[in-house]
Amino acid sequence: MLKKVFLAIFIAAAISCSAGARVDLNGEGPGTLKPNAAQGVIAKDLVSLFETVHYKKVPFNDSLSSEIYDVYLKTLDEGRNYFLKSDIESFEQYRPILLKDLTDGDLSAMFHIFNVYQKRYLERLNYAVSLVDSDFDFTKDEEYIYNRKDEDWFNSQEEAEETWRKRVKYDMLVLKIREEDGKEDKEKRVKTLTDRYNNLISQAEKYNNDDAFQIIMNAFTGAIDPHTNYFNPSFAQAFNEDMARTFEGIGARLMMDNEVVKISEILPGGPAFKDKTLQVDDRIIGVAQGDEEFVDIIGWRLDNAVSKIKGPKGTEVRLKIIPAGQELTSQPKIISLIRDKIVMEETSAKKEIRNITGDDGKTYKVGVIKVPGFYIDFKAYNAKDPNYKSTTRDVKLILDTLKQENVDAVLVDLRGNGGGSLMEAIELTGLFIKSGPVVQVRDTRNRIEVDSDDDPEILWDGPMGVMIDRFSASASEIFAGAIQDYGRGVIIGTQSYGKGTVQSAIDMARVISPANRLLLKAQSADSGSIRSMGSEDAPAFGQINITMAKFYRINGSSTQHKGVIPDIEFPMIYPADKFGESSEPAALPWDQINATKYSEVADLGSVIDSLNIKHEERMKTSSEYKNLLEDIAYLNKRESETSVSLQEAKLKAERAKNEERSKARRDARRSSLGLPVGEEDDESKEKGVDLIEDESLKIIADMIQFTS
Repeated sequence: MLKKVFLAIFIAAAISCSAGARVDLNGEGPGTLKPNAAQGVIAKDLVSLFETVHYKKVPFNDSLSSEIYDVYLKTLDEGRNYFLKSDIESFEQYRPILLKDLTDGDLSAMFHIFNVYQKRYLERLNYAVSLVDSDFDFTKDEEYIYNRKDEDWFNSQEEAEETWRKRVKYDMLVLKIREEDGKEDKEKRVKTLTDRYNNLISQAEKYNNDDAFQIIMNAFTGAIDPHTNYFNPSFAQAFNEDMARTFEGIGARLMMDNEVVKISEILPGGPAFKDKTLQVDDRIIGVAQGDEEFVDIIGWRLDNAVSKIKGPKGTEVRLKIIPAGQELTSQPKIISLIRDKIVMEETSAKKEIRNITGDDGKTYKVGVIKVPGFYIDFKAYNAKDPNYKSTTRDVKLILDTLKQENVDAVLVDLRGNGGGSLMEAIELTGLFIKSGPVVQVRDTRNRIEVDSDDDPEILWDGPMGVMIDRFSASASEIFAGAIQDYGRGVIIGTQSYGKGTVQSAIDMARVISPANRLLLKAQSADSGSIRSMGSEDAPAFGQINITMAKFYRINGSSTQHKGVIPDIEFPMIYPADKFGESSEPAALPWDQINATKYSEVADLGSVIDSLNIKHEERMKTSSEYKNLLEDIAYLNKRESETSVSLQEAKLKAERAKNEERSKARRDARRSSLGLPVGEEDDESKEKGVDLIEDESLKIIADMIQFTS
C-alpha cells in the first residue's frame, strides 16, 4: 500500500514537472524517445552536485549552456553526416536554455534533438540501402568528402542524399578493389554492404531512453571537464568490472550476428571453459535463470542479453544453444552452467624476459613488465579478501619470479595505459622505492595532501626503466613522474597524455535526495520503468565519476596538459593538438605548487646524458627509426586530407603505391632480421619488431654498464 501511495505522489509530481516542458514528445517508434521521471531527477541532482563539489568552479550561466549545446551536437554528429541545416537552425532556440532545463530536470529539448538525430540517422542509412544495387560508374572522376567536420551542415535533403550516394559508391568501390584475383562479384558486394547497413539500422532502432540520457548527461559533464562522466547502470557495471579486472558470469565474450547473440570467445578458467559444452560461434537464443521459464533473446540489444546471462557467483543459468554451423531452425540444445568469478588475465599485468647484448659483449636479461592499467577489485579489497585482484599484487608476483630468474634489470611498459586507481599508482611506486611521498593531491578547498609509500620494503632495487607514450595517462603519469623525480629509473618514450585530475566514483543513489529515492524505488517496483535496484557493481540510478581533486608531482609540478617528459624522447607519432589533454577545450590548466620533502635515490643526470648520446648514435643508422619518421610525415599528410577519389583507376593506383611502400618496408625489415627477402614465412618474427621496446632494452643495457 505504501508503494502505491508513493507512486501516486510521484506521478503527480511528474505530471506537474512535464506540464512546463519546452518540447512536446509524442509518438511511437524510433525517433520518439521520452525521458522518464527518474532521469529528470538524476539530471537535476547531478547539476546541483556539480555546483557544490566539482573541482573546477565554472559559472553556471548562458556561456556554459552554449558550451553544453555545442558539445551535444558534436557528440551526436561531429562529422556532420546526418543533420540538416534547418534542423540546426530549429535547435538554436535551445542554446541559451539547456542549462536551465537540466537544473529544472527538464530533458524534453535535449531528447527532441536526439530524436531528430535518430530520425536523420535512419533516413541516411535506409537511403544507403536503397542505393546498394545501383550501377555505379567507377570511371567517372569525382570525389567523396569523408571528413565533413569543417563543412557546413546539409542545406537540403537532396544535398545529404548526394553525399550519401558518394559514400555508398566509395564503400562499394573499396569492396570491388579488395576482391581476390580481380573477380567481379557484384552480388557478393551488394550482400556485404546491405548486411552492413541493415545491421547499423537494426542497432539504431534499438536505441532507448537510457542511451539518449547517457549521451545527454555526458554532453553536460564534458562541457565542464573531459574526465567527469555519468554512467548509466549498465555502463557503471562495465566500468567497475574493468577496474576490478573481474566479473561474475559464465566466462564468455558475446557479440551480435544478424540479431542473434553469438559466442566470440571462451575465457580460460571460466565455467564455459571448464564445462566444454559451449563453443565459439554457438548462438544463444534463449536464457533461463535456474528452474525459471526460458526467455527468447533473439533481436535483443547485446547489453540486455549480456545482463541476462551474467549473474552472481554460484547461481545457475540455462542457455538454449544453436551449435555453430547449424541453421536457426535446428533443434536447440540446452546447457546449464553455474556462474563463477572470472578473472580477466588477458588485461592484467604480464611479464616477458628479453636477452640483450650490450656494447661490452655481455648478454643481459631484462624483465619486461607490461602494465595495461592500474586496476583493483575494490569490492574484494573492502571485504578484506586476502586474494583481491590488483595491479600491485600482480606485479609483486611478477617481480618475485623475475628475481628467481636472475634478471639484470626491469623495464615497465606503460604505453597505452590510461590510468585507473590512484591508490595502485602509489603502491606500485612503493615496490621500487624504500618509502616516501609519491604524489600530492589538492582538493576543491585548496587543501594539499601528500600521499606516501610507508612500506620500507623494496621489491626491486636494481636498474629499471619505464616506457610511456601519448596514451599513458593519469595513474601512469603519477608512477612515471615519481620514478623520474626520485632518480629511480630512466623514462623512455614520448610525452604522456597530461591528465592531472583525480575522479571519485559516486553512486547516484547517494546524490539523489532520500524522498526522491523512495519515489523512484516505488515507481520501479510498481511500473518497472527504471531498472530495479542494482548491485554494488551496477548502481540502480547510475554512477558519476566526478573530478574532485588535482594531483601534483612531488617536485610540485602538475602533469595537467604537460604530462611527463621522458628522459630519452622519441618523436611523437600522434600530434599533441589532436590527442591528449591539450586537445580538450574544457581541460583544466597547468599550474604548480611547492615541492614536498623527498630524498632522491640517485642523480641520474650525467647517466641520462650518456644514454642519450648512445641512443642518438644508434638512431642515425636505424632503418626502423627512419621508418618511424616517414610514418609520422605520412600520417601528418593524411591528417590534412578530407576527400578521396571515386575513380577506380586512381584509387587502385594509390593502393598500389601504398602496397609498394609497404613491400619495400617489409623487405628491408626482413633483410635486417636475416630473413629471405620477398618471402612470407616467419611472419611472427616480423610482427615482433617493436622499435621503442627494442631501443629501450638497449638503453637499459647501456644503463647497466654505466651504473655498475
